[in-house]
Amino acid sequence: MSRPLPPCPHLPTPRPGLDWRALHRFREEERGAEFYFACLEYGQVQWTRGLAARALLCLDRALGADLRGDEAVLRDWPLPYAAMAWCIAQCPTDVFIGNPRVHFQHYADRMNEPRKDQRRWRAWACWALTRAVRPELPGDPRHQVVEPTVDEIDRQLRAYGLPGEADGWRRVLEAANCAGLQPLG
Repeated sequence: MSRPLPPCPHLPTPRPGLDWRALHRFREEERGAEFYFACLEYGQVQWTRGLAARALLCLDRALGADLRGDEAVLRDWPLPYAAMAWCIAQCPTDVFIGNPRVHFQHYADRMNEPRKDQRRWRAWACWALTRAVRPELPGDPRHQVVEPTVDEIDRQLRAYGLPGEADGWRRVLEAANCAGLQPLG
């Protein structure tokens, strides 16, 4: 069961009538800046419809876009670490979001090409954000994986991410830690 949610302030206002076709058309097309923005817009659509888990999957897809770092869209809409943290923290308890900590743990450990290392460390970065904003969520004890430290995630984002990505992620992580964000009731 879903219920409408207030818009995420870290995501764009979607075009009227936006639906699944906004992403479906990229099956055959390049997944660059236009795909990235469509993922952010559709993530907002899913979020405001109360489909929190689907919204996070849209943000996952945005993080997988093939970007160089100099795209104009990134000036207005940086990589969605703040949106990810906000949505996870603000998801009401009666709205399904699954367990994002387990999702990112599995996603990071089972990443494949393209840009495997970049996408893997972005998943670990989202895992760390989840731990900051929803510390009560357990990991998967049956999934044997070495969980990285914040410093290791930072180093790997610097190695594989876009210019300035690690700094942006750190700012979101520090803000989440300082704010003590908790989910809405």
